[in-house]
Amino acid sequence: MPGQLRRLGTDTAIYGASTIVGRFLNFLLVPFYTNVLHPGEYGIVAYVYSLIAFLNVIYTYGMESAYFKYASTGELGDERQNFSTPFISLLLTSAVLSGAMALTAAPLNRLLLLPEEHAALPLYAAAILLLDTAAIVPFASLRMEGKAALFAVLKVLNIVVNVGCNLLLLLVAGAGLEGIFLSGVIASGFTLLTLIPTVRRRFTLRFSSSLYKALLSFGLPYVPAGLAAMVIQVIDRPILRALTNDATVGVYQANYRLGIFMMLIVSMFDYAWRPFFLSHAKDPDAKSLFARVLSYFVAGATAVFLVLTFFIQDLVQLKIFGRAIIHADYWGGLSIVPVVLLAYVFLGVYNNLMAGVYIEKKTARLPVITFAGAAANVAANFVLIPLMGMMGAAVATLIAYVVMAAVLYVDVQRFYPVRYEWGRLARIAGAACSVLLLALAVDGGPYRIVWRIVLLVVFCALLYLSRFFTPAELRTLRALFGRPAAE
Repeated sequence: MPGQLRRLGTDTAIYGASTIVGRFLNFLLVPFYTNVLHPGEYGIVAYVYSLIAFLNVIYTYGMESAYFKYASTGELGDERQNFSTPFISLLLTSAVLSGAMALTAAPLNRLLLLPEEHAALPLYAAAILLLDTAAIVPFASLRMEGKAALFAVLKVLNIVVNVGCNLLLLLVAGAGLEGIFLSGVIASGFTLLTLIPTVRRRFTLRFSSSLYKALLSFGLPYVPAGLAAMVIQVIDRPILRALTNDATVGVYQANYRLGIFMMLIVSMFDYAWRPFFLSHAKDPDAKSLFARVLSYFVAGATAVFLVLTFFIQDLVQLKIFGRAIIHADYWGGLSIVPVVLLAYVFLGVYNNLMAGVYIEKKTARLPVITFAGAAANVAANFVLIPLMGMMGAAVATLIAYVVMAAVLYVDVQRFYPVRYEWGRLARIAGAACSVLLLALAVDGGPYRIVWRIVLLVVFCALLYLSRFFTPAELRTLRALFGRPAAE
C-alpha cells in the first residue's frame, strides 16, 4: 500500500508539473503574439481556436474515457484490441470529418465569416484536429502503462516544437497568423510521430465489434457534458466576435490569458487536493479538515488575486529589449484581468467542494452542474456584452464559475454535509473588499506602487485584527518568521 501511494504521488507530481510547465510555455506566446500581430489578427486566432476546442469534443466523442474504462478491466477483447479498436475508430472518423472540412473549406470560410485572405484556416484546423485525435489513445495508453515521465516529456516537447515553429514562422518567415496554425500542424504531426513506437507495440487489425459497441455506449454520453464544459471555457470568444469585432476579441484574448497566474495556482492546488482528500476521506476529522483547507485556499488565492490586481498593469508595461511585455495596443483590456482572476478563484472553490462528490461516488451529478454553468455563461454573454463590451464577457465567465460553485455546494451538502468556516471566509472577503475600495479611492500618484504594497500589508493586518487566525496558526506563523511564541 505505501508503495502504491508513493507511485500515485509521484505520477501526480509528474503530470502536474508537465501541465504547469506546458501552460506556462504556451503563455509565453501571448507577449510574442501581441508584439507581432494586430488585435484583429489575434482575434481571428482566438476565434478559430475556440471553434477547434468545440470540434475536439465531437472528434473524440468520449472515446478516451471509454478506453480507460475497458482497458483497465479487460472485460471485452484482449489487450491489443482494447488499444486498437478505439484507435482505429478515432482515426477513421477524424479522417472523414477532416476530409469533409478540407473539401468544403471555401464555404466554411464564408460561413465562419473569416476574411478571404485567410481561406486556408479551415484546412489547418482540419489537420490539427485529425493529428491530435489520432494521438488520443496512444497517450492514454502511456498513462495506463504508468509511463508518466514519457507522457510528460512528449507533451512538453509538443509545446516546445510549437513555440519554436511560431518564432521561426512569424519572425523569420513572416508567415503572419497562418504561421500560428501551421506551427500547430507541425507540432501535432511531430508528436504523433513520437507515438509511433507505442502504436506499433499495441496495434492489431483484429477489430472487436462487441467492444466497439460498449465503447460507444460508454463514451457518447460524455459528449454533451464535454460541449457544456467547452461553452464555459471558450464560448465568450465567438459571441464577443459576433457582437463586436475581431480586434475586440484579440484584446480580450490577450488580457484573458493573463489570468494564467491564478490558473496555475488553482491547477497546482487541484493536483495536490484530489489525492489528499481521497487519502483522508476516512479520517474521523475529515470534514473539519476539508473546511479548513477551503479557508486556507481562499485566503491564499485572495492574497494572490490582490497582488496581481494591484501590479498586473506595471508588469505588462515593463519593457524588455525595448518592447513592452504586452503591446500597448492591448492595454485597453487590462480592466478585465481582475475579473478573470476572481473567476479562477471560484473555480478553485468549485474544485475544493468536489471532495464530497468523489468520496460518495456521485459523479453522475456533475453534468447537470456543468450545464447550469454553461447556460448561465451563454445568457450572461448575450446580456452583458452589448452593455459592457469585453468586460461583459469576463463577468459572464465569473458568473458561470460562481453558479457552478453555488449549485455544487447546495447539492453536495445533501449527501456529504461539511460545516465550512463561513465566519473566516467572510473576514477574508471583508478585508479584500476594504483594500480594493481604498485602492479605488486613492491612486497614490507617483507613489502608486508603494501605496499598493501598503495596501497588501493592510490586508494582512485586517485579517489579524479580525481574529481570522487561530492561536495555533499564529504560533506557527511566528515560528516561520523566526519569532518565538510568547510563553
